[in-house]
Formats: sequence, structure tokens, C-alpha cells
Amino acid sequence: MKISIIIPVYYNEGNLFPLYDDIKKKVLDIVDYDVEIVMVNDGSKDASYRKMQELAKRDDRIRIFSLSRNFGSHAAVLCGLEKCTGDCAVIKAADLQEPTELILSMVDSWKKGNNVVLATRRSRPEKASSQMFSNLYYWMVRKTSFPNMPKTGFDIFLIDRKVIRVLSSLDEKNSALTGQILWSGFRTDVVYYDRLKRQIGESRWTLKKKIRLVMDTLYSFSTLPITFVSFIGVASFGVAMIWAIVEFISKLLGKITVPGWTALFIFCLAAFGIIMLTLGVIGNYLWRTFDASRGRPPYIIEDDPESDHAASKRTEA
Repeated sequence: MKISIIIPVYYNEGNLFPLYDDIKKKVLDIVDYDVEIVMVNDGSKDASYRKMQELAKRDDRIRIFSLSRNFGSHAAVLCGLEKCTGDCAVIKAADLQEPTELILSMVDSWKKGNNVVLATRRSRPEKASSQMFSNLYYWMVRKTSFPNMPKTGFDIFLIDRKVIRVLSSLDEKNSALTGQILWSGFRTDVVYYDRLKRQIGESRWTLKKKIRLVMDTLYSFSTLPITFVSFIGVASFGVAMIWAIVEFISKLLGKITVPGWTALFIFCLAAFGIIMLTLGVIGNYLWRTFDASRGRPPYIIEDDPESDHAASKRTEA
């Protein structure tokens, strides 16, 4: 049995050595099965990749890859999944905010026959604004897309080789990996943990990235935007018909002697707003279709020491 621990790295130079020491102490040195660590540098411009190279020289169980730019955590995790060789893979953040012992609990659950094991938070020591955004996001996901989404969501998870093959075959860039896992429908278990406070570095999880996640989730897994626009269209048409009947009767009764330009202006303005909102939603769907049709890879590996080593061997031969 072999387990792959996949770690996406983005501006985590200060965390990598403590992270490795923690994994070595709590996992590598105590388990009786094979473990590999797959680190993927997601375009970090700090010393993260240099630290990864040093760790790879120290321990041959560490495999490293570096993307040519910041493609996002979705692409970095997908790269790790496609490069890993384990019977199952555990996704672990590099910020040391999840207890490393969680890996053992997830593996134990996988041994019981679960294809997917989600690690969901009981508590999280973060700002009230961040917690409010997360709670709102996961509430929205449960209501619009996945009723089986844990109440506090999940970022850390274990998936076996079957699920890895499914995720690799989807080839969706503008999507949420967590949504794809829930969508796949494999046998799933949940383990709980208390998130730790970040001790080193600062989070790069910006408001822009959070909004992007919401948009990707909605457009990839929910019909809410189309349903919303359709509702506005039907409601607007109904109001317009009632308004037209009232205006027509008033005209017949002689209550309107001069047509009001204000009412016409408001009506035209409302119609314009509805049209623009509709075009905006349709445009998002069309853009995603166009982006998928271009066939661009979800990530590009800039540095692959394993391939370079194999090429060197072939050259020597």
C-alpha cells in the first residue's frame, strides 16, 4: 500500500521545513506503508521552490514540480494528482493549519472502503469577516448545488485512485475541485478537526480569489444564475402586461391626456437593465464554453526533475 501526500505550495518558504519535520515525525516515521510527498510550486516568486529542492535532496520520498506561473490551487492540486503514484492521495495545505495526524485518520477511513474522505472543520481561528464569507459560501453551495456539502465545507481531503482518474478526465479549468469531488458521487466519509492558528507567513487567499471561487461554483455546478434571470424575465413581463392594461384602460377613460415620458423612460431603463443582466450571465457561460474549446492545458510544468533525470539517463545510455 502506498499513500501520496500532495502539497500545493504558494509563497510558503517559511513553512516548508517545519511542515516536512512535522510530517516526518507524525507520519513518515511511524507508519508501516509506503508514503510519497508530492510538492507542487504554484508559481511562487519567493524561495519556496529552492526550499523544495533542498527537501527533495534530503529525502528521496519527496517529489517536486514547479508550474511556470500561478495557475491557482485547483491546477496545482490536479498536477499533483496526475503525477502521484499512491493507491490514494491526501491533499494537505502547506500553512500548517491542519493537524498532520489528520492524515492517519483519513487513511484509516479509506481502509474501511471509503473512496473519498473529507476533513471538515469544527472550529477555525479566523476573523469574523472570513468566517462569515465561508459560512455564506457553503450555505449557498448546499442550497444551490450540493446538499451533501459539509456545513463548514472542506479544503483537505483524501481520494483513491478511482476518483483521481475521474478528476483527471474532467479537464475543467474554470471549476471548483471540491465540487467535482462531491459531484462524482463516490462513497464518502467525513472526519472532523479543529483548525490551528497560522504561525508563519500570511494567507494569500484574497477577496478576489474568494469571489472567483463563488463564480466558478455557481456557473459550473448550479443553474441558479439562469433560474434567477428567467425569474426576473417572467416577473418583468408580468408587471409590464399589467402596467400596459392599466395604462390602456386609463387612456380609454380619458384619465391620460398626454402620454407620460417619465413612465416610458423608467420602463425603457428597466428593460435595458434586464437585457444587460441577461447578456452578462449568458456571456459567462459562453466564455467558459469558449475557454474549454481552446484546449489549453490546465497547468504547465516548468521544472520536472524526474523527467530531466530520465532524459539524462537515456543520453548516457
